[in-house]
Amino acid sequence: MALVLKNRVKTTTTSIGTGAVTLSSAVTGYQDFSVIGDGNQTYYVIRGSTEWEVGKGTYTSSGSSLSRDVVFGSSNSGELVNFSGGIKDVLCAYPSIASAGGVPYGDDSAVGTDLSGWQAFSTALNNGVVGGQTFGNNNTNGVVSTYSLVYTAASAYVGGVLAPNGDIHFAPFAADRGQKISATGVVSTYSLVYTSGSGDYSGGILAANGDIHFVPMSANRGQKINASGVVSTYSLVYTAGDAYWGGVLASNGDIHFVPHNANRGQKISAAGVVSTYSLIYAAVGAYRGGVLAPNGDIYFVPQEANRGQKVSATGVVSTYSLVYTASTAYSGGVLASNGDIHFVPQDAVVGQKVSITGVVSTYSLVYTNGGAYSGGVLAPNGDIHFVPRSAAVGQKVSASGVVSTYSLVYTAGSAFQSGILNSSGEIYFIPFSANRGQKIFTNPGAPLGPGICLSPFLNKF
Repeated sequence: MALVLKNRVKTTTTSIGTGAVTLSSAVTGYQDFSVIGDGNQTYYVIRGSTEWEVGKGTYTSSGSSLSRDVVFGSSNSGELVNFSGGIKDVLCAYPSIASAGGVPYGDDSAVGTDLSGWQAFSTALNNGVVGGQTFGNNNTNGVVSTYSLVYTAASAYVGGVLAPNGDIHFAPFAADRGQKISATGVVSTYSLVYTSGSGDYSGGILAANGDIHFVPMSANRGQKINASGVVSTYSLVYTAGDAYWGGVLASNGDIHFVPHNANRGQKISAAGVVSTYSLIYAAVGAYRGGVLAPNGDIYFVPQEANRGQKVSATGVVSTYSLVYTASTAYSGGVLASNGDIHFVPQDAVVGQKVSITGVVSTYSLVYTNGGAYSGGVLAPNGDIHFVPRSAAVGQKVSASGVVSTYSLVYTAGSAFQSGILNSSGEIYFIPFSANRGQKIFTNPGAPLGPGICLSPFLNKF
């Protein structure tokens, strides 16, 4: 199945509802959809008198129909349109959402809806080649090692962020100082403006302007570090105990905090404006971490929630059914190189993922244990590594879906929370209560470009 575009393709349909549309013959002066080819995908526009929809669908020659697989925009707030009767135009058109952008970079605020960019990114990960440079995806397991930290304490850090200069910043949970690792591996600490020692922040997000925002969990103010290393605080609209856990940079540059106990969403615009928005589902410990999908949707990762919840690129909040739910089921998620979103198992006995077309499914794990993993990282070879929280072994899912385990150097109860891939191909686990750092060297070939590692598709809590 290929994505095919052809010039001057236009027909009509009288189909109603939200399903596939049956196509008539070509409008005079235009080509028929048959030029797309049976089973191939194409971009489409369906246009009625007041109803419209732009998306990607699959053409089927038998019966001449076009499915509506992915919706980019519509008169129904970006969702499938329940078309009413009457004649509607159907044409092949290249949508703005698919504008070419190459391999995504962390400062590209439009990357979440840049489907061409995502396809280039996916190809780079799967083939190990970007911009003519080969980077090492020929290491199956990676080399696991540990290193010394400057500051260790119980529940010190949760989540981290890769800065544009290559520094990895740990997000302070109960730590009274910041800690970072330079691109050359030097560990150092720095002063914070706000600390309370009671679960202040959980995770961090790199903004389009290079600022790193820590995600407020129980903090009563926001805190960020700019590209020059200056730490400052700012006011929040909503604060509560255990309010948010993890965050996501949206396709328009907004930073969304993921609701844990919060009864509303909260975001920071690219201009620094803080605002809240309504959620459909809120509960204690509902979600923990989030993932940006290639179409710009933000998926919250269900921890205690009995349904999934997402925010579309246009800001529409919706829920969807899950296959597996349990107490403290998942913690953090990762976007795979094929577009699937994997939830990271904390206490769950099965893996769970959402496909690029929105299908939810589960799969078997090799290792399960209470509090096993928290957060994950996509490696250069397409493997997804779960970050060991209290697990005795590492666990990963290959690009082809094979689940396997591997040995760790250091394990302890609540050792690490989340991880970061740097431009040298090293995955760093973020120390929660660990007394040393641990990393996996996954890339024995040429270093990755920093833009790949800074992409908002990578390094989610």
